[in-house]
Amino acid sequence: MALRLPKLLLYILSSISVLSFGSFALISLKEKELRSARISGALALLISTVFLAVTFASQILQWWLIGFCALILVLFIIAFLMPIGEFPKMLEIPKSRFDERRVIFARARLQPGSERYRTYYKNHPEDFDVDEKWRGNPGLLSPETLFVEPFAFASAEASFSIPETLRETVDGHISSTVQTVNPQAASKYIKALGKYYGALDVGICKLQAYHIYSHIGRGTGTYGEPIELSHQFGIAITVEMDYEMIGANPKAPGLMESAHQYAEAARVAVQLAAAIRALGYPARAHIDGNYRVIAPLLARDAGLGEMSRMGLLITPRKGPRVRISIVTTDLPLIADEPTIDNSVIDFCTICKKCAEACPSQAIAYDDRHEVDGALRWRINPNQCYRYWTIAGTDCGRCMTVCPYAHADNLIHNLIRWGVKHSGFFRRVALVMDNLFYGKIPAQRPEPAWTKLIQDSDKH
Repeated sequence: MALRLPKLLLYILSSISVLSFGSFALISLKEKELRSARISGALALLISTVFLAVTFASQILQWWLIGFCALILVLFIIAFLMPIGEFPKMLEIPKSRFDERRVIFARARLQPGSERYRTYYKNHPEDFDVDEKWRGNPGLLSPETLFVEPFAFASAEASFSIPETLRETVDGHISSTVQTVNPQAASKYIKALGKYYGALDVGICKLQAYHIYSHIGRGTGTYGEPIELSHQFGIAITVEMDYEMIGANPKAPGLMESAHQYAEAARVAVQLAAAIRALGYPARAHIDGNYRVIAPLLARDAGLGEMSRMGLLITPRKGPRVRISIVTTDLPLIADEPTIDNSVIDFCTICKKCAEACPSQAIAYDDRHEVDGALRWRINPNQCYRYWTIAGTDCGRCMTVCPYAHADNLIHNLIRWGVKHSGFFRRVALVMDNLFYGKIPAQRPEPAWTKLIQDSDKH
């Protein structure tokens, strides 16, 4: 038995290698990650072959290899438990409110030559030259852009029309019959109702002044008016963006999915706000093109994720592959704990894949710095939006290449668990992500169904 034990252990190690790397190769094929599939398949073959080959060597060499593997495992466990990449947890809170008129999407709606246009650039002359650079470009969804696909663009435009159609329904009649509610029970019900309507996740926070824009820049109401929002609570809603669709970013299928999920997020928020008003409590939905609050910041404080280098919310299982809508209300609720996830901050500090892959180089490479009293990364919205006006899509390459954006399955979720709990593992995971997917991951192919009409026209 003693003579057979090392061989048995090597057979087990070989089987584990084949099972783990082979499974990862199959998953990568399903995800259309061909580089990852090739590398993981090759590693499954190479490592298992080494283990099997050593079974024909001397018993001393067999025990040496088994001991080496055991040593590596012990060192890995020790390193996993070391406090690497740790720093004090602190909720970064801006000191003042942001004027929505300064948001790039509000500026894009200014009509050249109008009084509003002249007034804005008189007050903010620093924005004039940069805005004029992209104003001369074709623009989002234009047939003259880099990634034009008429049928995909038409599909995206149809989805974008949903939030536009719903813009007048974000607020409305409040029932005169006020239902008495238990805050804890109401919170559970509202979260379940949001998911029933189609949300991926729902969180609640106390509404703070820094969540609210200072002046109206888009949507209903009068442009430039100060925003007064006296609601007590914010309900943050996320909806998932499909992994396969955004894999084609910055091409048109990614825009289709972006628009579709903006519509879904709007639909959930409008329904949820209407349900709350039917209970006798004020409630307003905040949806694409008609926000009064800064959605990612409120979602962070509602416990749904952490802010990232690319300026998007990183959620626990979908990463940045979400769209957000908000409902603000006076319905008595219980606030969730805000997210202070240093593992995301640490990983974003060392990763930088979004910055490397950004076509417009709008994402910073440096560490967080203080902006309005809060540590944060700040993208350059002017460079980002200028690329949109050339590409015709909302790009999203940063979202696609983010390691947190991998598909939601067992293997990737095990890696997410390790990334969350160990600074050493975060560094190993980044090296492995670069190995399997590339430092700048390749664009995945467009879903076949999105090309049906274009392909049929070629025959």
